[in-house]
Amino acid sequence: MRAAVLREHGEPLDVTELPDPTCDPDGVVVEVEACGICRSDWHSWMGHGEWADDAVPAGQILGHEPAGRVVEVGDRVETIREGDRVALPFNLACGSCGYCQTGHGNVCTGDHPHALGFEPSAQGAFAELVHLPSADYNAIQLPEDVSPTDVAALGCRFMTAYNALDARAGLRAGQWVAVHGCGGVGLSAIQVANVLGARVVAVDVRESALDAATDLGADAVVDGSAEDPVDAIRGLTDGGAHVSLDALGVAETCRNSVRSVRPRGSHVQVGLTTEAEKGNVSLPTDWMTRHEVSFLGARGMPPTSADDLLSLLASDAVDPGSLVTKTVSLDEVPERLAAMTDYDTVGVEVMVP
Repeated sequence: MRAAVLREHGEPLDVTELPDPTCDPDGVVVEVEACGICRSDWHSWMGHGEWADDAVPAGQILGHEPAGRVVEVGDRVETIREGDRVALPFNLACGSCGYCQTGHGNVCTGDHPHALGFEPSAQGAFAELVHLPSADYNAIQLPEDVSPTDVAALGCRFMTAYNALDARAGLRAGQWVAVHGCGGVGLSAIQVANVLGARVVAVDVRESALDAATDLGADAVVDGSAEDPVDAIRGLTDGGAHVSLDALGVAETCRNSVRSVRPRGSHVQVGLTTEAEKGNVSLPTDWMTRHEVSFLGARGMPPTSADDLLSLLASDAVDPGSLVTKTVSLDEVPERLAAMTDYDTVGVEVMVP
């Protein structure tokens, strides 16, 4: 098969021929029909994460938002058949630990590779074929009429936004949510917030991103390069958002998000930090204590919650395809990944092998 391989951090991925993946007894091999290109892939390509013992090593195939068709099935797999169309979650789970059994497989602690495309034991989907372990638990079965490009856009970013706002923050109809950073996950969060009946303030420093946020239904937008986002959000929401989400992961947006919430509000951290923060951001903890502000993390979405999101897709309540601004070939992935360095992408770009 052909795949895009990380040879050296910060250098173009090597699109080359590799052996096809082998199928574990509990796994399946999937022919990739589409795979989103995510900022988390950029973090891996840049070598970020060593501060959390989480840096992706050379030799890794990146790509963690795939959809495709099953072409090989392990002997112990019971619910997936050859020819099935599936989506693959990036937060792979064992299916048997306490977290998996209680519906929280996205934070699985079992003996299993945990992150598709980020660990040598879980090679990614910037490739023609990808292996999915523990397929009975992890595989998200798709109807035939769903576009693989839409599903790729539904992947990590949309799933994370849904988990962050619905399950983690408990966002309710009529509440205000502030979204800091209008890339793929931020724009996904706007759609999710609309479905939940919330009102949205979107923050970015790029006109194109703010235009996209408005097109997707943001009630108000704030240009962070022209005005103080915290003051602007507090004014627009009559005292602060009920929920605020940092979709970027730099120290400034994280602190702005925390300070944007009203008393007893919640901040949700989705964006991963950069080389500048190395996984640590100082916070106004005394202020948070005084106002009982909650700080929440959100990572992907449990595979067991996928049916809820797919039902929204089937009913046209969400339209992940509207976030897709470009489809590219496998050979173009290295250049599009590099474009993220200067934030030279808008919305979601998807690889179609």
